[in-house]
Amino acid sequence: MAKKTLTLIVVPDHDAPVRRFQLERSLLRHAALGAGIAGVLALAAVVHYFALVREASENRVLRDENLTLRTQLKSIRERMEHIGATLERVERFDQKLRAVTLLSDPQRNLALGPTAGEPGVTPAPSAETEFTRPGLASETPRNLASKLDKLSDSATRQEKSLQELQSYFLDQKSRLASTPSVWPARGWVTSDFGQRLDPYTAERVMHEGLDIAAPHGKEVVAPSDGTVIFAGLEGGYGNVLVIDHGYGVKTRFGHLSKLEVKTGDRVKRGQLVGAVGNTGRSTGPHLHYEVRVNGIPENPRKFILEE
Repeated sequence: MAKKTLTLIVVPDHDAPVRRFQLERSLLRHAALGAGIAGVLALAAVVHYFALVREASENRVLRDENLTLRTQLKSIRERMEHIGATLERVERFDQKLRAVTLLSDPQRNLALGPTAGEPGVTPAPSAETEFTRPGLASETPRNLASKLDKLSDSATRQEKSLQELQSYFLDQKSRLASTPSVWPARGWVTSDFGQRLDPYTAERVMHEGLDIAAPHGKEVVAPSDGTVIFAGLEGGYGNVLVIDHGYGVKTRFGHLSKLEVKTGDRVKRGQLVGAVGNTGRSTGPHLHYEVRVNGIPENPRKFILEE
């Protein structure tokens, strides 16, 4: 059986002879198959190339994101370290304040907020122990989240403790403002607190205040902040003024010649409230000044801070 062939005739230019080439069809089929396979391989190579280009681009984006995350984690760690150190300072300051104010004294029953050493209270995360130990660079997001939770809990406890201290100091500020710590009038103390001979009966009796001799009309001022609860005549005291300073403390001013305030008025330390007089059972112009704590007379000198 004759092989099927194709004749390829090549006609050159000029006078060169015509050439004939006999090509077997099976060879052509093999050549076409090889060309097809080569084309498929080339196409696959192109597709693979573009896939690599895309992956390289995605990897570049991932690297950039990873760098950003590393920078953010570093910033978070630095902030956590700073917060931890700040909480340490706050806790130390809190303990010092409690030591000064005796807020941590259990017998005074004032330690409402958390203090160091209390059972069940975890101390604030330490910048030294929590944030500077080896291996910080390998911290996982879960570990960082756990530390943030601890910092948050510690900050909440410190806030509660500092609120208690603030309340305490505000109360002390109010108490100090209410303490009758200045002289209500300037003059000479002619009769002190304690036992004395009554100038009218010559009997030994308890004198429950100070008698301050001063010129008639001399200014009388409030020794501290308070509210006027009585202003008027009262037997042998003559014109009397009574101020309630809170915390069970009341002051009484007797023998006044004039009242500058009325019942219900709020007064401030140093405010003019009356004038020295000789009203009531009195032997001369003077101010009878009393301090009572929960109704019990106390020596006014105990409260006066001025010379």
